[in-house]
Amino acid sequence: MSEHVAVVGAGVFGAWTAHCLHQQGYRVTLIDAWGPAHSRASSGGESRLTRGAYGKDEVYTRMAFDSLADWKVLSGEAGLPIFHRCGVLFFFPTEEPYFRDSAAAHEALGLASDVLTQADMARRFPMFDFDGIQIGLFEPQFGALMARRAVQTLVQRLVRSGGTYLEAQVQAPATDSATLTDISLSTGECFGADHFVFALGPWLPKLFPEVIGRRILPTRQEIFFFAPPAGDPRFTTGTMPCWADFNHGDMFYGFPDLEGRGVKFAHDVHGPVVDPETQDRRATEAALAEVVAFRDRRFPMLRDAVLTEARVCQYENSSNGDFLIDFHPQFDNVLLVGGGSGHGFKHGPAVGRYAANRLFGSGEREPRFSLASKSKSHQRDIY
Repeated sequence: MSEHVAVVGAGVFGAWTAHCLHQQGYRVTLIDAWGPAHSRASSGGESRLTRGAYGKDEVYTRMAFDSLADWKVLSGEAGLPIFHRCGVLFFFPTEEPYFRDSAAAHEALGLASDVLTQADMARRFPMFDFDGIQIGLFEPQFGALMARRAVQTLVQRLVRSGGTYLEAQVQAPATDSATLTDISLSTGECFGADHFVFALGPWLPKLFPEVIGRRILPTRQEIFFFAPPAGDPRFTTGTMPCWADFNHGDMFYGFPDLEGRGVKFAHDVHGPVVDPETQDRRATEAALAEVVAFRDRRFPMLRDAVLTEARVCQYENSSNGDFLIDFHPQFDNVLLVGGGSGHGFKHGPAVGRYAANRLFGSGEREPRFSLASKSKSHQRDIY
């Protein structure tokens, strides 16, 4: 009988890790307290960007590109699409290092992209006002991922192929030995396995406060959706790209009208530190006003557009924005996976492969994902 791995946390990192381990022939049990991509999870909600522009951080460009084929396969198996190939447009006020480094990484990896002038962008994407913008980078192969649907489909596929899914809350394990043999569940069961992966998103520091603590901090993030003009094709997935307005480190980003939910806007700035279980999920007037001011300036055709939906979620930020995929310092059979930092969803397949290999000592180790590289002082370096 093959070795048994318990993966705790059925978000995008945990679900893909469980899937990859199962494909490698291990017995896998995936456990989550509230369900795959539930409403308070960082993997919950409607949509996520998949893109390859990462400036100097080529490791994430490679991981995003490597993951894209897996997302397409999963999308093809689902009853409804998981991947919408609408392209991603990054645009900048100047030809800054982030743009140059991203373009160089695309060229080195053979990743299709178009460098566009302001005039080029105005012709191709008339729904934007590119005032103050000098240059853009368009990635035609990328687009949007339907987040909740993706995770739930992946977990269903795991179960259909012989994996196990349990819904129960896991208690913090005792640290009185070098090997973890079992964990206590809220059902009263003592659950044993040969190896454990904890991919708990913003709950990782709650379960391991001494090891993780402030190395990962959940922050409040507010998202807004607006109704496009009736019958206007300029805001649909076939015409409007996903986009990111990158203004010297301050970034707004958004999506076209995906499946009739409305045009999505978000400000990629870290909000206050929150508890994922208890934070108030009502959007604030201040955040809405900020997004509306940006919307009216950059998308004049959406002025006075009706707010159709607001969502409050969270990032779980590592101290520098790099992922955490490393062993617990005490347990030789426990892998900690987290620190998605607001950009992790798209990398789910690559993270799953890396974590599965790391758990059993194969594959090249990436120092940036180590626990040692994370500190209690936060300085975000990844965008």
